[in-house]
Amino acid sequence: MSTQANTHTVLYDPEGLIEAGLPLDREPYMCLVKAVLAWADDAVLPPSDCEQIALQLTGHARAVAADVRRHCGKLPILNATRILTEVVLTEAHLRLAEPYQGTVRCVRQRAHMVKALYERLDRLAPPEEASPT
Repeated sequence: MSTQANTHTVLYDPEGLIEAGLPLDREPYMCLVKAVLAWADDAVLPPSDCEQIALQLTGHARAVAADVRRHCGKLPILNATRILTEVVLTEAHLRLAEPYQGTVRCVRQRAHMVKALYERLDRLAPPEEASPT
C-alpha cells in the first residue's frame, strides 16, 4: 500500500492577482458564441449538450467578468464608463448565478453574456492591454 503526499496547495488571492496574469483564450469561445447565436430559433439539442455548452460559457464568462472588474476598478468612481461597466457586471453576476438548464434558451443567454462582457472589456482596455486573443 502506498501513501501519497498532498500534492496541491490552496492559495489565498482575494484581489484576483494570480488570475489577472492568465490570458483568456478568447478565440475558441467567441467561435462558440457565434455558433450558438447563429442557431435557428427552433433549434433543438439534447439537454445534456445544452448543459455542457452552458457550463463552458458560464466558466468563461466568469473569467472575462473578473478581467472586466479588474479594469473597471482602475476608473474613477463617478466615471460614466465605470458606471455602465458596473451595470454590465451586475447583470452578468445575476445571470450567471442562475442555474444553467438543458435548454437552447439558456445557452443563448450565456452566449450573449460572454459577448457583452468582451465588448465591455474591449472598451476598457486597449487591445495591447487586454488579455491576448
